[in-house]
Amino acid sequence: MKKAEMEKCIEKIPVLRDVRQEKETVWINPNKAKYEKSMENAELTKSDIEDAEKRFLRFAPCIMKRFPKTRNRQGLIESALTPIPAMKEHMNQVYGSRLEGELFLKEDNRLAIAGSVKARGGIYEVLKHTEDLALQHGLVEPEGDYGVLAGEEAKAFFGNYTIQVGSTGNLGLSIGIMGAAIGYKVIVHMSADAKQWKKDLLRSHGVEVVEYQSDYGKAVENGRKLSQQDAKSYFVDDENSRNLFLGYAVAANRLAGQLKERGIVVDGEHPLFVYIPCGVGGAPGGISFGLKQVFRDNVHCFFAEPTQAPCMLVGMATGLHHGIAVQDLGLSGMTHADGLAVSRPSGFVGGVMNTMLSGEFTVQDARLYDYMRDLLKTEGIFLEPSACAAFQGAAVLNKSHASIRYLKENGLMGRMGKAAHIVWATGGSLVPENIREEYKATFLPYR
Repeated sequence: MKKAEMEKCIEKIPVLRDVRQEKETVWINPNKAKYEKSMENAELTKSDIEDAEKRFLRFAPCIMKRFPKTRNRQGLIESALTPIPAMKEHMNQVYGSRLEGELFLKEDNRLAIAGSVKARGGIYEVLKHTEDLALQHGLVEPEGDYGVLAGEEAKAFFGNYTIQVGSTGNLGLSIGIMGAAIGYKVIVHMSADAKQWKKDLLRSHGVEVVEYQSDYGKAVENGRKLSQQDAKSYFVDDENSRNLFLGYAVAANRLAGQLKERGIVVDGEHPLFVYIPCGVGGAPGGISFGLKQVFRDNVHCFFAEPTQAPCMLVGMATGLHHGIAVQDLGLSGMTHADGLAVSRPSGFVGGVMNTMLSGEFTVQDARLYDYMRDLLKTEGIFLEPSACAAFQGAAVLNKSHASIRYLKENGLMGRMGKAAHIVWATGGSLVPENIREEYKATFLPYR
């Protein structure tokens, strides 16, 4: 985008001034509409999510054979919903958050196989592609036992095919680990932001890692180009994949069950607030879309992004979506939150979220490490820094003028004592112990 055009955007959308100056800010989506209105002309529906859930269930026998640790959940890849009252109390005392209601952590950091939220969408996309090939070539019957796909004969068959993906880290882990377990040759194109330990872990599973000194966008571009040159190669497109999106969306119905088990009601008098870290947008977009199908107007979804890489905020606030990058505002796109180090958002996700998303919070890298240490101290739970971005939403919701105005305009101010708040933890369980110690000892200056 030309400089003159950017200045006109900033003049029209004042929040971009703070974004450009790397300030922590809150953006409330002016286009948010009621659920029924937001679903008009929707490309995806609740039935698509139900179809994805059925596919996960069909593959459960295969998953249990390849990953025996999933047997205690009958092959289901799901995480706990954990109350974190001590963290809530700490945030209220130390940060002056004034958070009311109950605070929970959705522990996707402990998801089986890949240890992050990407285990949902990434693994689902591998399974969908595997099913397509298996049915096409008669490896399994439509109503048959998918456990046969964990056999050596099937693994040899899938060895003739390649899966490729561009990633800053966690998506690459989920695609790489699951793809290699099925038998595929897997190539993960990783940007300079990706952590070395993630590259090493992928290689230990027999995955080929191609490294780039440039950012996520270039890794995706080259991965897509190379995949298109091979008729037997399948490219997982984090920016535009409907399959990834639906894999993430499956979380909603499962969360509804977990809330019910805890006696947590979600209705007009008992609102649900969900805060999710955001990179290119696929995971938070898919989860939010699923939540909207279940809870409709009673759920309020917010994304959290680093101040140096708030690509979804910039894309949605301007309405340009994939047509604008954070560098257009003079930001670097570089952040310690490797999973969120994305300069240009998914246009597909931005379009879907245009009338569904409540808003966005941005957070400095320094605060990510503080939230990480806070959670470890108060609850004994470790998350990687990028997974802590969502705490910004819970910390600021009742402090920011913009978000308080949102609460007032939506008739929520008198109901916050009955609210449930969920911070979505997106990764951390696979972080090596020596890297954990490095994270704990990292203190960055605030800008």
